[in-house]
Amino acid sequence: MNFVIYHYIVTMKNIFSNFKGDAFGGITAGIVALPLALAFGVSSGLGPSAGLYGAIFLSFFAALFGGTNTQISGPTAPMTAVSMVIIAGLIAANDGNVEKALPIILTVFLLAGLMQVGLGILGLGKYIKYIPYPVVSGFMTAIGVIILITQILPSLGYYPKEDVEFVNQFKPEAEEIILENILKEESGEGILVLEDFKETIKRAQNITQQDVLKESQTLAAKEASGVLGAIKVLPRAIKNINWLELILAIGTIIIIYGFKKITTVVPSTLVALLVMSGIAFGFQLDYRTIEEIPSGMPIPNLEIFTNFKISSFIPYIFTALTLALLGAIDSLLTSVVADNMTKTKHKPNKELIGQGIGNSIGAIFGGLPGAGATIRTVVNINSGGKTKLSGMIAGIMLLFILLALGPVASKIPAAVLAGILITVGIGVMDYKGLKAIPSLPKDVKIGPVKFSMEVLIMLVVLVLSTFWNLVYAVGIGLIIASLMFMKKIGDITAERSDVKPLKEEKYWDDEADFPENLKEEVFIKHIKGPLFFGSTSDVQNMVKQIPESATTVVIRMDRMQYMDQSGLYTLEDILIDLKSKGRYVLLVDVLEQPRYLMERIDIIPDLVPEKHIFSNFKECLLWIKAHVKK
Repeated sequence: MNFVIYHYIVTMKNIFSNFKGDAFGGITAGIVALPLALAFGVSSGLGPSAGLYGAIFLSFFAALFGGTNTQISGPTAPMTAVSMVIIAGLIAANDGNVEKALPIILTVFLLAGLMQVGLGILGLGKYIKYIPYPVVSGFMTAIGVIILITQILPSLGYYPKEDVEFVNQFKPEAEEIILENILKEESGEGILVLEDFKETIKRAQNITQQDVLKESQTLAAKEASGVLGAIKVLPRAIKNINWLELILAIGTIIIIYGFKKITTVVPSTLVALLVMSGIAFGFQLDYRTIEEIPSGMPIPNLEIFTNFKISSFIPYIFTALTLALLGAIDSLLTSVVADNMTKTKHKPNKELIGQGIGNSIGAIFGGLPGAGATIRTVVNINSGGKTKLSGMIAGIMLLFILLALGPVASKIPAAVLAGILITVGIGVMDYKGLKAIPSLPKDVKIGPVKFSMEVLIMLVVLVLSTFWNLVYAVGIGLIIASLMFMKKIGDITAERSDVKPLKEEKYWDDEADFPENLKEEVFIKHIKGPLFFGSTSDVQNMVKQIPESATTVVIRMDRMQYMDQSGLYTLEDILIDLKSKGRYVLLVDVLEQPRYLMERIDIIPDLVPEKHIFSNFKECLLWIKAHVKK
């Protein structure tokens, strides 16, 4: 008990050891986070309050329970892009009703947070680093492209649901869907339509034009959603430009990039938000505001628990896992940046637990999921933040802004946030990876065409993420990268593990004194590297190349650290073949892992007895001299 109290006192002392720096860092980071939180909330489809709630709870609890002292967390571009797809799909599946879809949406976010906690508890944080760079590069660039293209419409002041001519195109389909819903409703009540068609007619007569309009607007919004949707309706948007909204968006972008040249002490994003919002509001311009931000403390959405049904979220388990993994990658990459700046070492598994707790609590209160935010973390460190307290203060700062300035923030122009998001989209792209495209070696050839496999992987992930599905794109990218990695390792192993008779092969140092008169009778095979499914075919060629004069085969395994099941069974087949032809097989320096597998399936001692296994080549050579005749 005394130890726990002592540990608690030491922890609190460490947290408050840099109060002044942490307070300034946290307040500054909170101010920087405000416009981004609002913008990400609007972009997601849940409104600005969702972004603000997510930033408040994630920033506070991820800092409190996380493993990176200076990390500032909140909604980020990658997490928002994936969340946007999830939200749009669930809203469409619930007749375009946000309130109806909200409990399921938040349940998915809650599940993603709990999965992050699970990843941390299982100690999987250290494995995130094995995701190949081309996959991450393609994904990040795709996020930037998605944000850029989807924010063109609000920057032009065009909203598909408000385009009467566009919405009217969907009225026939809307009526069809409404009638289908009536038939499903009757089927659930046990009403036989063909026997009681009057009931169907009666219910159909209760359909109002407002119902048809609402369904048509839902279909119009769905048609214009995502990158492809935005491109489809772009000609209509250009014909219906709202010049005031466009000027507000362009003005925001100019200030964000221009103010950075004056000073970086004050965040240019915040300056752009205040200046453009002040102009729009001060001159009483006829602009479109963001959705109203609810005043008062955030209230938990208990429908997550009261309406909980396993069947309702089972289809979204993989989606939640993707969100959890993306948040983990995003956060741990930011942790590495923080380590480099502060010369400290983060705790990856603890960080995942903190992020998971923050996202879980944020979901309960209706917040957007997020991750460690690089820009906000850098701002915090540069402003003096050194301990967990800075992240907690950033969350408290955002809560204060919500309680004190919620009604004022509701007057922010939607076009200003669209302008902010455009700069975010431009900034999140991986220009380092794009610039490297011409210089990467062309290591793959298909027919006459040569190209770089890493560039191909990046472009595949980029295109599929942008125009199809973020989740599947990353999965396909990982599969291609893994297959190509295994092929390269197999090629390298085969290249190093040459299959030549001793007379033709380059000697190893300890083979220099091998008797000249026995070189035709003894075949030595060097296995240099792992024996796995990618290299088995080359090892099998060994049997075909053994000269007829050879009565003894020596397999040197001191450089074969690992063998998988494919390699094990390939080796077994080779040994059976050699034994059937009456040849002796001698193994030299069998390492621990391969020997363990060989003993498990009785290769040792059934095919190779212990007396034919040697710890070094010198012992093997003594046996050869004693038993092999010219």
